[in-house]
Amino acid sequence: MYQKNTALHQRNTVLFDFDGTVFDTVEGITKCVQYAIRKHGWDAELNDLRCFAGPPLSEKFMEVYGVTEDEALQLVREYRERYVPIGVYESSPFEGIRELLETLKAAGKTVGIATSKPQALAELLLEQSRLKDYFDVIVGSDPHLNNDKKWQIITRAMEHCAADTDSAVLIGDTKYDVLGAARCGIPCVGVRWGYAAEGELEEAGAVAVVESMEELAALLCRE
Repeated sequence: MYQKNTALHQRNTVLFDFDGTVFDTVEGITKCVQYAIRKHGWDAELNDLRCFAGPPLSEKFMEVYGVTEDEALQLVREYRERYVPIGVYESSPFEGIRELLETLKAAGKTVGIATSKPQALAELLLEQSRLKDYFDVIVGSDPHLNNDKKWQIITRAMEHCAADTDSAVLIGDTKYDVLGAARCGIPCVGVRWGYAAEGELEEAGAVAVVESMEELAALLCRE
């Protein structure tokens, strides 16, 4: 485990990213990105599209394909043509997440979701997996805002939890989580089981990077 000198166990509000942190959603996401880009005459292997799992989709389309914001939003709409009826179900919770959430709740933590995924879809998956009741708040992207930023989502989650910069921590799996948390003035713990490239989390400034759910529980709930 990589860790800076920090007392994360003293923070009472634990916010989780969703894709790559709570749920393994890479299959559905990559297949839907492939579906969208093929409409524009492009193609890519599914493994090369793993970078789309986690970050805001419009930002990633602009970064990878050099499209304008309007073109990226069109790609997102086409992505959702397949994602909402099919891709959302090509996913499952990571092993050990239920036990981690039980540990956090037993320790008296306020637990929330702050995700770039549309909120209704995150709620649907959590409900179907019987995980929803572990979360005090679930905040996702607002499709009506078009290009909701990660830091804006984190801010809304903190407001719902009445958390401040001294009491909250974000758990995430990519640089977008780390950078979004930093803009909100809170630390981010990175997880290895997600979709970040090697060294990405450390370079972005994660205060710790854990290899397992057990390491994360120990970091957040140390006596």
